[in-house]
Amino acid sequence: MKLVVVSAGLSSPSSTRLLADRLAASAAGRLRQDGATAEVEVEVVELRDLALDIAKHLVTGFPPPALGAALGAVADADGLIAVTPVFNASYSGLFKSFFDLVDPDALTGTPVLLAATGGTARHSLVLDHALRPLFAHLRAQTVPTAVYAASEDWGSRGPGADGHADGLAARIDRAAGELAGLIAARPGMGTAGAGRDNGIPDVVPFEQQLARLGG
Repeated sequence: MKLVVVSAGLSSPSSTRLLADRLAASAAGRLRQDGATAEVEVEVVELRDLALDIAKHLVTGFPPPALGAALGAVADADGLIAVTPVFNASYSGLFKSFFDLVDPDALTGTPVLLAATGGTARHSLVLDHALRPLFAHLRAQTVPTAVYAASEDWGSRGPGADGHADGLAARIDRAAGELAGLIAARPGMGTAGAGRDNGIPDVVPFEQQLARLGG
C-alpha cells in the first residue's frame, strides 16, 4: 500500500513538512493498527526541491525525470496527503503549479487528506474555499476533516487556534483515521474492507430477479 505526501513548504525545516510528517505517521499507524495492511510505503514529495523542474515543465510541456517520478507517484498513490502553506489567503503558487501538472484523471476516486499551515487562525478557511474546490475539480475523495495548523497550535494541548474544541494532535489523529478508513475501503485493498457496509446495495442480476418473480 502506497501513501504519498505532497509538502509545499519553502523553508527547511518547515512547519508544513512537520505537519505533513505527523499526518503521514498517524495515517500509516492507523492502517497497520486496523489491519488494512502490514506494509505501508510512505513517499514524500517535497515541492521545494522540484521548483525549477515545475517551472521548466510549465514552459516546455516536458517534465524532467525527478518531476516525472513525483507525478507518477501521485498518480499511483492509494492515498494522498497534500499540505500547503497559506499565501495571500490561498494555497501557495508552487502547490498549485504542481497540481496543474497532475493528469486530470490521476486522482479520480483517490482518498486525499488536505492540510495547511499559516501564521494565524484567520486563514483556516483556506481549507474549504481553496483546497476542497481544487481537489473536487480533480475528482478526488477528500476526507471530512481537514487540518489547519497556525503558529500557536504547535506545542499546544488545549483548543486549537482555529476554534476547534480539540487541539492539533487530536485533529491530526481524527483526519488520519478518516483517511485510513477510506483507503482500506477501496477495492483491492486486502481484507480490511471485506464485508464492510459501504451503503451501496448489492446488484442482483436481472435474470435472478425474473426467476424470483416466477417462483
